[in-house]
Amino acid sequence: MEEKKIQWHPGFVAAMGLEFKDNKQDLIFEKEHNLNTKPLEVDLLVIKKDASVRLANEIGAFFRGHNIMEYKSPNDRLDIDVFYKTIAYAGLYKSYGRTLDERKADDITVSILREAYPRELFQYFRNHGFSVDCPFPGIYYIEGDTLFPVQVVVTKKLDQKAHAWLKALSAGLKKEDMEYLLGNVRRLTETSELEMADCVLEVSLKANKQMVQELIGDGNMYEALMELMEPQLTVRDQTKLEEGLRQGRREGRREGRQEGLRKGIRGTVDALRKFGVKDEEIKMTIIENYGISEEDAKDYL
Repeated sequence: MEEKKIQWHPGFVAAMGLEFKDNKQDLIFEKEHNLNTKPLEVDLLVIKKDASVRLANEIGAFFRGHNIMEYKSPNDRLDIDVFYKTIAYAGLYKSYGRTLDERKADDITVSILREAYPRELFQYFRNHGFSVDCPFPGIYYIEGDTLFPVQVVVTKKLDQKAHAWLKALSAGLKKEDMEYLLGNVRRLTETSELEMADCVLEVSLKANKQMVQELIGDGNMYEALMELMEPQLTVRDQTKLEEGLRQGRREGRREGRQEGLRKGIRGTVDALRKFGVKDEEIKMTIIENYGISEEDAKDYL
């Protein structure tokens, strides 16, 4: 059966919300902002409520009043035509104000984000009289005749500690990257932030199935992985998933109360399936973590 295509853009919008969580009261986020009545939209529009406010995030150092953000997933191309298409989006956004020249051209910026370094695009800029400056790791300002200020953000080159959420949108994460991301999730306390983290994690785990298997095989990380995969349950009822896992083992093994064990196994199977883990791998996981036979494990699949 063909695997479902990974939906990167919701993860991007959530990651940007978390990147700017320190200034959330200063910003308005409009995902998939419609440019007119036709199906033409930008990935994310970020509006500063007060132009004088300095944003804590390095990406926001570039922002003015109205900020167009175009995100390219790891499989998307980023070339000169994509660049000019995004500039055109900004031009349309400027032209669709409620009154004449309501949105000032010098109050609009364009940000294009992609994981890989766009070598050919940057070479094109240099060959055609543009300059490419790098004020922060992974952040490049394009200086030249661009109509609007433009920055290109190469997420692979961003600082891990400062931009963990954007760097999580990758198909090449390592075990230590996910462990670091888990640490960031644990520090979140607000429901809205946990919901955004859930969206980022869903994308990241789907894109890194092999790394997920490594985490499952690490006994110290097993329950933490379950928490990663179902943070919404943690927000609504912090004990529900953990109780299913812990009581399932404790009661099922020590006291013979099988319902707790079954509940824990079912929760694990559902969570792993949500992120595209194959049945054979799920079977091995529940055998190893719950001490059941292969025959019993098949009944849960």
